[in-house]
Amino acid sequence: MDLIDISNISKTYGEKENIVKALNNISLSIKKGEFVGITGTSGSGKSTLLNLIGGLDVPTSGQIHIGNIDISKLSRSALTVFRRRNIGFIFQDYSLLQVLNAYDNIALPKMLDKGCKINKQIIEEIMRKLDIWDKRKMYPNELSGGQQQRVAIARALITNPSLVLADEPTGNLDSKTALEVIMMLKNCCKSLGQTIAMVTHDENIAQSCDRVICMADGEIVAEG
Repeated sequence: MDLIDISNISKTYGEKENIVKALNNISLSIKKGEFVGITGTSGSGKSTLLNLIGGLDVPTSGQIHIGNIDISKLSRSALTVFRRRNIGFIFQDYSLLQVLNAYDNIALPKMLDKGCKINKQIIEEIMRKLDIWDKRKMYPNELSGGQQQRVAIARALITNPSLVLADEPTGNLDSKTALEVIMMLKNCCKSLGQTIAMVTHDENIAQSCDRVICMADGEIVAEG
């Protein structure tokens, strides 16, 4: 069963002689529970594709369905709510709030969503799966890069999203820590039945994915 169905999306920036085609007529399906890696050189369009899937940007043309929802047709406010409740984001720079400890950083998405209760048992369960429960009272500047990224992963998973999007999540980590973090992410999402789409330039990390999509010049040039 497909969770993501992308039909003929293109994305352009600028006008006339200054126009830049970031994506050119891409179609792609990602199955529920699949872990997909997206690779390519800088400027190939991989981060643009991830941003469109996540509703952080809108396509110039084409459709993006997540489940049975065409997110390209949602209003800005409806898209914000959909994104908050259905998609978890993981970034290269962790994007943790320095004034909050690890536990509160993870609980933050629930705090921001009015009407949603914070399930302390779920937070503890996810933190234990990621081996950071003993770091719950520590602040980001007291944690290693790998520990900060695991906090960021837990924050992305706390809303129980159907889809997790990761943009170069291991870019600031050494190779050993990077592989450990990705395997934790993969195992955690598999146990929760979640789908992952991950942009990475690291071939070793890409090999841990169920499927790899290679991009160049705004197009998909290989899959495997």
